[in-house]
Order: sequence, then C-alpha cells, then structure tokens
Amino acid sequence: MQSLATLYLVILPLVLAAALIEGIWQSRTRAEAYDWKSWACSIADLAGRRLLAFIPYTLAAPWLDWMYEYRLFTQSLDSVWSVLLLFVGLEFFYYWFHRASHTVRWFWSSHSVHHSPNQFNFAAAYRLGWIGRFTGTSLFFAPLVLLGFTPQTVLTALFLNLLYQFWIHADWIPRLGWLEYVLNTPSAHRVHHARNPEYLDANFGGVLIVFDRLFGTYVAEREAVKCDFGLVSPVVSSHNPLVLNFGPWIELAKDLASAKSMREAWMYLFGPPGWRADGAGLTTTEIRRAHAVPAE
Repeated sequence: MQSLATLYLVILPLVLAAALIEGIWQSRTRAEAYDWKSWACSIADLAGRRLLAFIPYTLAAPWLDWMYEYRLFTQSLDSVWSVLLLFVGLEFFYYWFHRASHTVRWFWSSHSVHHSPNQFNFAAAYRLGWIGRFTGTSLFFAPLVLLGFTPQTVLTALFLNLLYQFWIHADWIPRLGWLEYVLNTPSAHRVHHARNPEYLDANFGGVLIVFDRLFGTYVAEREAVKCDFGLVSPVVSSHNPLVLNFGPWIELAKDLASAKSMREAWMYLFGPPGWRADGAGLTTTEIRRAHAVPAE
C-alpha cells in the first residue's frame, strides 16, 4: 500500500490549499460568514483519520486478501478492457455502497459525518469520518477482487474516485450543460448533500451519474428549491469531531438497548436512518410524506 500512501501525501497539500483559498475568497466576497469552525472541524477529522491509517487494511478488511486468493480471473491494467472493467465496476459498486450508506443506519452512522457541515464547500469534501473502514464497507467492492484486481488496485481506484469528488463539493460552480447527463457534477452533488425533502436520498454516483438515472435515484437541482445543507437532525451541526464520529453510534447503542424484540433491534441496525418503533421517526419516506413530496 506504499504507492497509495505516497499518492495521498502528494495530493493532500493541494486539497488543503484549495479549501483554504476557497474559504478566504468566500469570507471576503460573501455576506454570509464563512464557517471557519466547520473548516477546523474538517481538518481535525482528517487528522484523526490519518492517525488511524496505521491500522493496515489487512486488519480492517482481512477478507480482501482471502478473496484475491480465490479470484476467478487475474486482471492486468495493461489491458484497456481491464481498466474499463475496473472503472465501470467500481462506479457500479460505489453507487450501491453510497446508497446503502444513506438508507441503512449501520452505514449511515459513520457516513453522517460527511454530511454534517451546514455549508457546502471544499473543506466538507475531506470530512469523511473515522469509523467507516471498520464497518464492513469494503465488502461492497469485494466483487472486483474476485474478478481479479488486487486489493491495492481496488483501494487505489477508490481513492481516485473520491479525489474526483473533491471539486464537486462547491456551491459556486454552475450547472454544466450536457455533462449533467453523464457525470456527477457540483450541481448533482449539491442535491445529494441537501436536506430539503425534495432532495433527500438522491445522486449517489461517484464519477458518473448514469447509475442514478438507471436506478431511479437521480434528482436535478431546481432553481426554485435552494439547497439547504446539513443533517436533518440535528439541524445545527456540532463542531466537535468526537461528537460527530461517536455520537451516532452512541445513539444507535441506546436504541438497541431499548429494543423490545429482535425485529426492532434489526430495524434499528439495518433499517432506514430515523426509523422509530413507535412510527414517529424521521425517515426519508416520513419526511416526504409530512411535506407532501411525491416519493421518487
């Protein structure tokens, strides 16, 4: 994994510099104050994630090496078809990983950190949380290992996919014409990060937006509905990375302790975020129903 670590160290200063420059520019040109506390929180989240990087993927996801031993094929990146398979395959599995991260509470408990900023900017792009790699998310990408790509190749491709998504965390880049039909753009990703009832649980793609269109989760940004960023609950996000990373898991543990049946425990773990046993929850379906928004 040395090459991935080296690539990370090369890219990291550029990403941090871009976010800082954007923050300075916006703080001087906008009436709304730039949230420097949120920026600092994202930096702290990134620092914590780097400290956890000493735990090798072989411990966080030991099944990847095992699956590679029993791979069906051996892929070579010297082949155009293998590169294309890796790109499209990663996009497909990333779509389902990302969709599950919003619709399954177990995964949302770690992914919610990324959606916690109340402003949408470059700094939000690298607030990815500390616990996600330990929740089994790599299983979504295991089929690529079975198809013959080494775990390092898959993880490097995933890193490049996330790197592409850095620039789309911007509220100042306009819609990009015909590219909106193919790529995940800033406009599409603004919708993804918005908590408006009209925009919830949409646009899960990484580089491409085509799987959202194929599977019915694409929602276009509308001029009449300005994106309101942040979590549905709490509306005002904490600036404490410890609260953001561990708070959702503490709440999950409390709900599990209150479960009166195996079904309730299962729903608290793997049901949609916001599900409550008494029906008074804040799932996407319930929020849309309360605001008379048609289901997608």
